Amino acid sequence: MVLTRSDEVKLGVERLPHRALLKSLGLIDDELRRPLVGVACAWSELVPGHMHLRMVAEAVKAGIRLAGGTPLEFGVIGVCDGIAMGHEGMRYSLPSRELIADSIEVMVEAHRLDALVLIASCDKIVPGMLMAAARLDIPTIYVPGGPMLPGRFRSRYVDVKDAFEAAGSFKRGELSVNELKELEEVACPTYGSCAGLFTANTMNCLAEALGMTVVGGGTAPAPYSERLRLAKKSGMLIIKLIEKGVTALKIMTEEAFRDAVAVDLALGGSTNTVLHLPAVAHEAGIELPLDIFDELSRKAPTLAKLSPAGNHYLIDLHEAGGVYAIMKELSKLGLIHKGRLTVELRTVGEILRHVEVRRRDVIRPVEDPYSRKGGLAILKGSLAPKGAVVKVSAVPKDMMVFEGKARVFNREEEAVKALMSGEVREGDVVIIRYEGPKGGPGMREMLLPTATIAGLGLTDKVALVTDGRFSGATRGLAVGHVSPEAAEGGPIAVVEDGDVVRIDIPRRRLDILLSPEDIRERLRKWSPPQPRVRRGYLRRYSELVTSPCTGAILKS
Repeated sequence: MVLTRSDEVKLGVERLPHRALLKSLGLIDDELRRPLVGVACAWSELVPGHMHLRMVAEAVKAGIRLAGGTPLEFGVIGVCDGIAMGHEGMRYSLPSRELIADSIEVMVEAHRLDALVLIASCDKIVPGMLMAAARLDIPTIYVPGGPMLPGRFRSRYVDVKDAFEAAGSFKRGELSVNELKELEEVACPTYGSCAGLFTANTMNCLAEALGMTVVGGGTAPAPYSERLRLAKKSGMLIIKLIEKGVTALKIMTEEAFRDAVAVDLALGGSTNTVLHLPAVAHEAGIELPLDIFDELSRKAPTLAKLSPAGNHYLIDLHEAGGVYAIMKELSKLGLIHKGRLTVELRTVGEILRHVEVRRRDVIRPVEDPYSRKGGLAILKGSLAPKGAVVKVSAVPKDMMVFEGKARVFNREEEAVKALMSGEVREGDVVIIRYEGPKGGPGMREMLLPTATIAGLGLTDKVALVTDGRFSGATRGLAVGHVSPEAAEGGPIAVVEDGDVVRIDIPRRRLDILLSPEDIRERLRKWSPPQPRVRRGYLRRYSELVTSPCTGAILKS
């Protein structure tokens, strides 16, 4: 007889106390004879994208029971990046990814669960869960909670991006106090992950591209009943994955990661994916260096422009055919591996046979893309020897090459204060440093500075460069993930006010216009600042975290 993982806690006289404890949960013998499936749910009353996940989890558990399994739900933490944005709380967002992966590993291994269904919607929770799936390598399905619907403000659609940009618009006199209040009421009208192609929805789309969700899982809106049907289907499929012995790493292959990168580039997704996909791949034992993003960015065209890069939202992408419609177009260029397996126990090619693009205003054909190149670009140069990332799809066309004088800030708050007080001028390059994974610590997102720039009407006049990172809601010439970061002695640590910085996206360059000798001399005199955090989780995180160019993974 072949023993399952859960048999280790269920079978034999010596497991009588274990069975007694399981029965104290209300389980009966028939349930104990079935596969025990962990349902890791990130429901909370703090995260708008997660407030409905109890309902999604109940649908998943119904599907598991229908297919002959026993679901056992446990909780997972989650940070809402929007609420954590622009203050000290944002330092905890990226580090939460590792806590999520570790805690899921602990729960699954300690209780010897046979399989796993992961339920989340937002930012770091999605990659944290996928990292755990790769690490555990048991049958696993990811179930996203789905995107929020856009709001409606004065005859136009809006999302959380507009809310963040409102302060700058108010300062310019474009919005009244009453209009600010009205926008506040309508910008986020439903539950779900924020309506545009920000980090959360980008990662949910890429989870589908990897093959870890059912078809439509990345785009079906959170309030739709379709979301519950997909959840129930996922619960039923996990039992089939157990029966077939299909584990996470049979789906998350090297080919799957390359396909996900291609989809990311075609969608013009969040720059945060350049942190998260390599981190998930690392757990799978696969190298996914920045060079692969750059290689594929020269092959994969930009096929869609969703908010913040355009006026479409996730609901539009769903109506257009979703993630697989993007993959169908990319397959014409040979950029999709059709033979690989998905959690539906169908190959990508089998799924694509039944897919069509239903809205050409949302998804362009590869013959007529928005751009012949992908929506992200990797820049290198004297300011970023190991690389930096820019969301090209959200950069104004006349700013693809930009040169300006540096205005240097050592904290995000300093930059926002200078912007709001009018100290930053047209043609400046705002440098925000010591905000990387180690120096922050925590690599805060810079949505508040970029939203302030946009609200002030400077999107096409000012650039921003940081060793921190950007929200997927960011638009404009915003270059992040500068590596090495300032805290590690990267050149960004020695930029001075007035230095000339040149950004050349077509040539993939990010340079400070100083001689190599001048840079070396400045670095020789530089010394690292005292750590900002001296105790707690962030202190331990800062001592273990690696560079943005490696996915900000922790040292093993």
